[in-house]
Amino acid sequence: MEKEWINIKNATQNNLKNVTTQIPKHKLTVVTGVSGSGKSSLIFDTLAAESRRELNDTFPSFLQKYLPKYGRPVVENIENLPVAIVIEQKKLSSNSRSTVGTYTDIYTFLRLLFSRVGKPFVGYSDTFSFNHPDGKCPECDGIGTVTTIDVHKLVDFNKSLNEGPIDFPTFHAGFWRWKRYADSGLFDLNKKIKDYSKEELELFLYAPQQKLKSPPEKWPHTALFEGVIPRMRRSILQSDEGKRHQKQLDRFVTVETCPACLGARVNERVRSCKISGKSIADVVMFSLDELTSFIEKINEPLAVDVKPEIQKRLKALIDIGLSYLTLARSTGSLSGGEAQRIRISKYINSALNDMMYILDEPSAGLHPKDIDRINNALLSLKNKGNTVVLVEHNPQLIRSAEYILDMGPGAGEGGGELQFAGDYSEFLQTKTITSEALQTTIQIKTKTRKPKNFLDIKNANRHNLKDFSAKIPLDVMTVICGVAGSGKSSLGEVIRQTAIEDNQEIVAISQKSIGINLRSTPLTYLDIFGKIRELFAKENSVSAALFSYNSKGACPRCRGKGVIISDMAFMEDIVTTCEVCHGTRYNPEVLKYTYNGKTIVDVLEMTVNESGHFFSKLPFKNELLTLMEVGLGYLRLNQSLTTLSGGELQRLKLANQLHKKGTIYLLDEPTDGLHLADIDQLLRLFNQMVDEGSSLILLEHHLSIIKQADWIIEMGPEGGAKGGQLMFSGTPKKLSVSDDLITKPYL
Repeated sequence: MEKEWINIKNATQNNLKNVTTQIPKHKLTVVTGVSGSGKSSLIFDTLAAESRRELNDTFPSFLQKYLPKYGRPVVENIENLPVAIVIEQKKLSSNSRSTVGTYTDIYTFLRLLFSRVGKPFVGYSDTFSFNHPDGKCPECDGIGTVTTIDVHKLVDFNKSLNEGPIDFPTFHAGFWRWKRYADSGLFDLNKKIKDYSKEELELFLYAPQQKLKSPPEKWPHTALFEGVIPRMRRSILQSDEGKRHQKQLDRFVTVETCPACLGARVNERVRSCKISGKSIADVVMFSLDELTSFIEKINEPLAVDVKPEIQKRLKALIDIGLSYLTLARSTGSLSGGEAQRIRISKYINSALNDMMYILDEPSAGLHPKDIDRINNALLSLKNKGNTVVLVEHNPQLIRSAEYILDMGPGAGEGGGELQFAGDYSEFLQTKTITSEALQTTIQIKTKTRKPKNFLDIKNANRHNLKDFSAKIPLDVMTVICGVAGSGKSSLGEVIRQTAIEDNQEIVAISQKSIGINLRSTPLTYLDIFGKIRELFAKENSVSAALFSYNSKGACPRCRGKGVIISDMAFMEDIVTTCEVCHGTRYNPEVLKYTYNGKTIVDVLEMTVNESGHFFSKLPFKNELLTLMEVGLGYLRLNQSLTTLSGGELQRLKLANQLHKKGTIYLLDEPTDGLHLADIDQLLRLFNQMVDEGSSLILLEHHLSIIKQADWIIEMGPEGGAKGGQLMFSGTPKKLSVSDDLITKPYL
């Protein structure tokens, strides 16, 4: 039985301090510990990375260059390593042609079903696809919506080209897209657009892409001329640039349900083919519950082999708590947690076994009732003969684990050690931060603050809210809870809109990522890097540009990247730490300049907590303090923000908006990714904010936050069409004695 354990020996990746441990195969293991303690370093950056790297090494080198690159983790060795499948909390692609139906393959089987059983026969399974010329609605090209551009809101007809008539970034006078009209030689630049002849107007607004016959000198050789409207559609609306300028677009672009197919995406011929009076377009609008009973009733001999394929996929989605979704729902509109659960359901039906599934906080964004469902799904993955490893803080899931690894004791430098390995009952007897937090019962708040004012929500209609009315208390800490899909986020959107209409100051912080890239760090986000460079410059009487690795201070060998990438043509690129700057990104010359005995590299390596002490006399210490208040003191100043979880990013945004008295703060699951001990700190901050005169509205499932709220609003009873109703509104004490069946049982 030697082979029943995965052995990890001397892992020193990131902050890990020579971690040697075992993980049992074919069992459910939970890895826990405070944020930043090294859980991800051990499980994702060491265990999963090594498994994926070894797997990629089995492919021929010409294929390897197309596979993702996994660096060699810093670990002595890992034995008995299974193939790892990582199921993350990432959103699914927001491609307008991807729906829950296409992603789960259920739509593929429905097409087969309709081509065999549907009456009248209109064609084979491809005909029923909204991505196929035979099936898609010709009006909207199978997308279900049509986008119209209001020309008069985009172009000011009372201006000439010289006056910049096109009101959109990069189309303004002098900018590069404007030059494509001004330098074309086709228009009089001083003539008002309203005075253009019919031909000129047609050319300016609607001309398709074309080569100019005799272009002027200024015109670039390869450039094509294109009218404003087709250009807008092609290069702005159908690209990421449109997302960046959403506010400007909203002024002149309207997206409406396609009038021809009414959003069904498929053409009239496809819609004429029916089973029990329903077309494929009707069926994808059913919730998965309704769809199950619809499929159940089909008894045609031709459906015999298709039916079970659809049923087992539907069952996996329903068992995991997604019964409220419809197949027509676009994948881009799903939350990270919903996307993760759809991925889990895909693997439950997979024929592979003896795999290692690694999950990143499957509890995030889930009500305790949903966590019970996900727990069952994970057990069925394990019972098929797989190893399941979760990185997780949730007490419900820690309890159900067969083996627990606890990392700690603290975060960052103060973490990276294995605190405990063993089963739950042993774990409760050890004295780690996690095991003690698991045993502290948070009491239900009895002394609740009294709301002074209310935000009045009247007859709101959004998603599954139908004529919804409620009073949202202000000047207190309100928690909105309910199972996934019950209408919490929709209510959040309505609250935000109502507050704006009431001229109330509202700060709404969602889990959507802040515009971050590989170069953004806590320093650049808080905008203090410049101030630190100034300090060094002043102290040493040199230019501040010397202390920027994007400018004069860059290492001459790697140009401030810290790594050298060698292109090996037909093999994978080799990434090595730069031997001149040793990965610091700076020219070694810069390191002779110090401030209070530290070089710029020493300062960037500090955690927020350390830098707070180091800069304690300086004005920008306050920005660093706000990061400590929201519990992010363990971040390094030069840590890339791309390594942060959704919850961490959200708290980073909160830090930027703290202490605005009299403001309403609307936060979406602020405890996401937080250890029980960190939640206490967040609760203290929340109470302080309310005492300072702010109103807090939290969309939250965490029981310790729910119990400590002043007021609870519960949405329900289930998700999707079965949700959107107000189930309870009142104090936690009242909820605990009510006959509520959703949240009360878990209190």
